[in-house]
Amino acid sequence: VDSLKESKSRCVVVTSFSSKVFSAGADLKERSEMTISEAEGFVSIFDNMNHLARLPVPVICSMEGIAVGGGLELALAADIRIAGDQAKMGLPETSLAIVPGAGGTQRLPRLIGPARAKELIFTGRILNAEKAFQVGLVQYVVPHGSANQKAQEIALEIAKNGPIAIQAAKEAVDSGMEALDMEAALEVERMCYQRVLGTSDRLEGLSAFREGRSPEYKGE
Repeated sequence: VDSLKESKSRCVVVTSFSSKVFSAGADLKERSEMTISEAEGFVSIFDNMNHLARLPVPVICSMEGIAVGGGLELALAADIRIAGDQAKMGLPETSLAIVPGAGGTQRLPRLIGPARAKELIFTGRILNAEKAFQVGLVQYVVPHGSANQKAQEIALEIAKNGPIAIQAAKEAVDSGMEALDMEAALEVERMCYQRVLGTSDRLEGLSAFREGRSPEYKGE
């Protein structure tokens, strides 16, 4: 994840090689043999999810099959989520007498609202793809096996746009959502807007529009 921060990638797609399991979270047999201190250390491994969420470029998650526990928490760290129509997802930790410990209790309510998030966490309920779409957990449900294809299509749409502007827009949304009030949020937006004013890409976008051609953005 850290290497992506320095790369010239314009978008990141997180997926699985399996069409049956995106990620089933932690190995419960392994966890059952851990001491309390070992379990606490295990949770810190999920710091990578925070790093993923903080990447400056958009992150798209394509899910096929099972995405539960830490697997769903990984997906929650993405900006856009796509599910195959056979996907199932949820945070069942309370059924094991623990709580989601890798961002689930914080990112889920910010995504679907606190009331719905509490119900899903309290019950440990597993949702199918269509229900996940209905509550706003995923943006797209596509035929089984085509989630990654849809993710690639969206990534290409994003990659055609100005990369500096995309990063500034992501920061404006993410940081603005965490601001104390609307005034502070709008100040975040203003700063992000100012950042793109001096870029060559902005001038290229204007020139391309005037000349009736597709722009060629270089991230400068």
